[in-house]
Amino acid sequence: MDIRVQEAPFDLGHEVEAFTDRQVNMGAVVTFTGITRDLPGAGMDRMEMEHYPGMTERALTKIAEDAMARWDLGDVLIIHRYGVLRPQDRIMMVGTASRHRAHAFEAAEFLMDYLKSRAPFWKKEITKDGSEWVEAKDEDEAALDRW
Repeated sequence: MDIRVQEAPFDLGHEVEAFTDRQVNMGAVVTFTGITRDLPGAGMDRMEMEHYPGMTERALTKIAEDAMARWDLGDVLIIHRYGVLRPQDRIMMVGTASRHRAHAFEAAEFLMDYLKSRAPFWKKEITKDGSEWVEAKDEDEAALDRW
């Protein structure tokens, strides 16, 4: 299990290759990469992502451990950035490895749903008109109900 909360950008190709290369007897690797986006008409210049060091890593480790216990996984990777992010920057990555693809896909989706709505990060979007803290969306909360 590899959990990282970092300010620096990550090299997606390198991370996928490294995660895949360390898997033994796994039949599937699933990855997802989140990208910072500007919603139409919003004119976002940047997003400022905050977290509490230590607390955030513990929370992400706990949810990764939950996924490992719930699905037949060999490994989990979570990388999540903080700091100043611009549209099109990679903000996060999830990787899961399993002997069976269904387990890898379901666990990756579970982790993504958690990261979207419950992970202890706070986002502020800055536009030419000012700034606003991003609230959790009802549909993101509803996505957790299936788990």
